[in-house]
Amino acid sequence: MVGDGSYRPPQRSTPSSCGKTSHPWPKQEQELELSNLNLGLLGEYLKIHPPWENTVASKIRNMKITDQSLALDTICHFLDKHSQLWERQEVSYRNAPVQKLLEFLSLDSRRAADKAFLFYLYGLILRECLSIEQVQCHLASLLELSHQHSSQREGIALAVGLASTKHLQEVWSLLEHLGHTKFLRSALVYEDSQDEVLKSSFLSSTILLMRSLQEAYCTERYRFTQIPELTHCLLDILQKEPISLTTFFQQKVILVITGMSNLKPRFKPLLKSQVLHACLRSVYMLPVTEALKSGSPSLEQTPDIMVLYRKTFRALDLLLQNFISENPSMDEICFLLQHTEHWLESDKSHERSRALQSIFLLLQFVVDSLKLAKEAVPSMLGHQIGLLSLLWQDEDESTQKHSYHSVSLLVYLVYQQKGRLVESFQWNNVKSLESNVSREWEMKLCNMVKAFKDSLTVAQHTQLILTLVHNLSSCNYLRCNLAAKLLLMICEEPRFRKEQVAEILQGLFKELPNIHSKSVQHTINLATMALGTQHIQEVVEVVLSLCHPSERWILTLWKALASNYHVARGVIILLYIKMRLRPCRSFLEFNSPTNLVSLMALGTIYELLYTPEYRETVLWAFAGILLGLLTELYYLLEMGLVEGIFDYEEDNLASKPLGPCRTCLEALKGLFWTNKYWEVFAVVKMIQGWELFGQLETFPEGVALLARVMAHYNCEVKAVLGQALISLKSSEERDNIVGICIIAEFLNSLDVSQYTSWKTVNNSLKMGLSNRNHMVRAMSLKGLGSTLLHPKKVNLLKSKLMELFDNLQKPEFKDPVGLMEIMGQVLHCLRCQGIGMVILKIAQHLLSLFTDERAEVRKGAIFLFGDVIHHGGKKFQNSLKNLAFQAVIPLLFHMVDPCPEVAMKAKSTFLRCAILLKWEFRRELFGKLAWGQGLGAENDIFVYMMESNFGSYQKFLSQALTYLNSPHRTLKLAAMKFIGGLLQDYFTDLCFYLTKDDVIILKNYLEAFSYDPDSRARKFFLNYWNDVVELSHYVIN
Repeated sequence: MVGDGSYRPPQRSTPSSCGKTSHPWPKQEQELELSNLNLGLLGEYLKIHPPWENTVASKIRNMKITDQSLALDTICHFLDKHSQLWERQEVSYRNAPVQKLLEFLSLDSRRAADKAFLFYLYGLILRECLSIEQVQCHLASLLELSHQHSSQREGIALAVGLASTKHLQEVWSLLEHLGHTKFLRSALVYEDSQDEVLKSSFLSSTILLMRSLQEAYCTERYRFTQIPELTHCLLDILQKEPISLTTFFQQKVILVITGMSNLKPRFKPLLKSQVLHACLRSVYMLPVTEALKSGSPSLEQTPDIMVLYRKTFRALDLLLQNFISENPSMDEICFLLQHTEHWLESDKSHERSRALQSIFLLLQFVVDSLKLAKEAVPSMLGHQIGLLSLLWQDEDESTQKHSYHSVSLLVYLVYQQKGRLVESFQWNNVKSLESNVSREWEMKLCNMVKAFKDSLTVAQHTQLILTLVHNLSSCNYLRCNLAAKLLLMICEEPRFRKEQVAEILQGLFKELPNIHSKSVQHTINLATMALGTQHIQEVVEVVLSLCHPSERWILTLWKALASNYHVARGVIILLYIKMRLRPCRSFLEFNSPTNLVSLMALGTIYELLYTPEYRETVLWAFAGILLGLLTELYYLLEMGLVEGIFDYEEDNLASKPLGPCRTCLEALKGLFWTNKYWEVFAVVKMIQGWELFGQLETFPEGVALLARVMAHYNCEVKAVLGQALISLKSSEERDNIVGICIIAEFLNSLDVSQYTSWKTVNNSLKMGLSNRNHMVRAMSLKGLGSTLLHPKKVNLLKSKLMELFDNLQKPEFKDPVGLMEIMGQVLHCLRCQGIGMVILKIAQHLLSLFTDERAEVRKGAIFLFGDVIHHGGKKFQNSLKNLAFQAVIPLLFHMVDPCPEVAMKAKSTFLRCAILLKWEFRRELFGKLAWGQGLGAENDIFVYMMESNFGSYQKFLSQALTYLNSPHRTLKLAAMKFIGGLLQDYFTDLCFYLTKDDVIILKNYLEAFSYDPDSRARKFFLNYWNDVVELSHYVIN
């Protein structure tokens, strides 16, 4: 705008020092739009300078300040008095004071009725007035005039604009006051129509003020410091506008703000952000175009709604293009796109579509008209590309198209910034993505994924991936599925950067609880596996650090890695290595052990033992895990981390978090329980062997006992022996202790000779003799003296066993308990060489001691009987099975022996018999024996026993009858319960299997109970006598 009111386009500036070229066409367009705004009287007087203006202005300058003030009061009083009568631009009467003023200024007195003329004259006097106080006073009076009619508002704006050419500061102060007081309170005080009047007046004045400022900038380089405040007033108006479109008001406000942004000082980022928030909201939240059409008033003077919409939308585009023209850089693009993110993620299709259209037009403008600075590589760009990419399968076709083009343009700009040839193969593939043919979709996605990796920096690429990850839990099915597909493709790309692994897995872990789609979960598993295939070490380290191993969602990531057998092996190996990173005692004194890598790895191994996906891998690494857990437990005992090791019930471990020692012990148990070697765990449990691992003093005994049971059940003996021989060569003392305990015990098994040479074993044991640890030396010496290495000892031990057995059979022998303990040790030493027929005689004699009056003898006999059938060897296995069968009923009844220790040994030996006899439900039986309580457990044990011995009910009944005469009341009651259960639950089977003599004996026992002084015995008789009579009827007849 120049002095004659005409429009002169600005000249194109030369390229700046940074290589950017200014393209002013958006600025030209917004100035043209502002020039074409309908301002009524204001517009007419802005386009020309009246021929009398200079003469009148000279006379006004020569007037005294008091005369100037009087003239202003006269005009203002006249305007205020007759404002309600001015339905038209002229009035039909004269006013003497005004006429006199006009005559004094040599003006036509008839123009007193010209409303626009009077406002112009008022503004001219204000402009020429030198008194700041007078200007402020009369500006305030002017702004207090009625704003009811458009002509009145236009006149006020005209006068304010003229005054602002020389009194800019004072005009702005009053306008700001108007915006923050009268206008902002109008929503509560005035009617809607008055509110509109005030807004229109303020906007008109602001437009004129802005034009004045533009002229001032062009001539005097004037800096108007109140631009932020004025902009805030405009934003306040815009934000209070209803979400509808009936006037050009939104367009005017956005264009004025656009013009303000070109003035100095430039908008600061915070103000620019507020502008973007308000302007985007005012346009994007408009109803869909169909609703706009149907909701617009059908008045003739109302503008066409689609014209309104297009012009308002174009004003927003000009605002965005103006911002990027001021600062043509990738940082500025990202800043602008950041404010569209909310709308890109909107649930409303038309809002997403409008945001995409704005982005596309902005990026197209940048590509066609600007050259970006090369130094900016904002990581946020990756996030924004990710958001745009997720709209490739939007339900709206225009949104799909604009998202394709927008991503393509962004990638183009990135290539251009790097100075690369954008007509390359990759760029052509990117552009072809817009052809969304289903059979080509996968290939084109792959091409785009390659373009992302090729063009983006590591930080940008990571942000892109994290954006995909955060959308995996989106409620939009299309979006979350596309996010999962792109994520998988990116993770499967060769040479995936290892520095991205941590952030991706952390993001995945946070999103897992919110993902409910099974297909998306499956894709996440594949993506995790793809990462593990390329960077297994980094993946394990990150997943290990995410949270406590017992957290539910962390297992999802571990399970995903198990889908590939080789990756699963890598996981177990790395966890084993991490577990062995054991800090010294001095470190633990000053640091909490909670987050130690070794303990996190230990906890993870414990969890994976119970994860079916790792079952095969654990079995493959069985020996290494076993030795690792044993040495880890020894280390924890050494460090004193034993708190709470026996404070938990085994069948309720989830009641509270496990301590380090207890975690390790439970992992050791779980290693056997979760694999095919549950019998090892069960036998050790029933003989109370796991308790030996709770103290350093008994730890070696526990390892030896475990190895003994493992050898009996052939539990990975070859692999464990090999690992133990390696441990014996380790520089770690605890490795030596564990290794020698296992080796020494395995030497009592004949199978050892199949797995390693005697020379290897002999050399290892001799090396142990020089170990610095006395226990290792002692155990090495013991191993060198085994019968496997010295077969000549066998005959000597056999003769000694016979001698001990002979003494045991003598009633007068004083210490049968000690004798049985020695016999057990001899049996153990002879296990690998065979014991002979004497083993059957020993077992038979021990059976007779089950009913001994002395609890210590019963306890020793029951326990030794379990060892006898356990170590008897394959040669006499059938005979031992017969003896085990004969012991079942006595052992069942002795589970309620008056002596608790006898009862515990009875349970242990009962389980050994069940395993030897290969009963069904052995594992379930062990659970009831170990943790079952009450009548329910008793009934289950009874059922497991009976169902595993179909057809043996007559033998069981015969054995049970003998215990009806037991001097121990608990055993007698147990026999009654058992017989009652047989009569009640297996009556039909008894009818088939019992003989006439069996029934007669049963009746005699029950008849004797009818006179028994014990009330329970008499009750038993009453409850079951009729059953026995009926049974005899069926059997005899």
